[in-house]
Amino acid sequence: TATVTNYYKQAVYDPKENKIGEIDDVLIDKDGRITALVIGVGGFLGVGEKDVAVPFSAVKGTKKDNKWWLTLNESKDSLKKATGFRYNKETTSWSVDKK
Repeated sequence: TATVTNYYKQAVYDPKENKIGEIDDVLIDKDGRITALVIGVGGFLGVGEKDVAVPFSAVKGTKKDNKWWLTLNESKDSLKKATGFRYNKETTSWSVDKK
């Protein structure tokens, strides 16, 4: 069974094994089920990065070389065009980035 640690801060790759981004947060519903993953896309060392939310079911996890390998059937460019999300530290929740 996968746990949050299989996803949090892990790299995500497209089907051609190009790195898309890294999981910045794991969203969980009130029953404790993972519903979505927030992926930081683009940027360099966190600068200019955009956070996008994808449904948990869209990310596929497999074991590869004894590591957890995550793939998403999207390109980095398509995610860069997706709606961005921003984390609010006061409410500890994610909301659509109005930029």
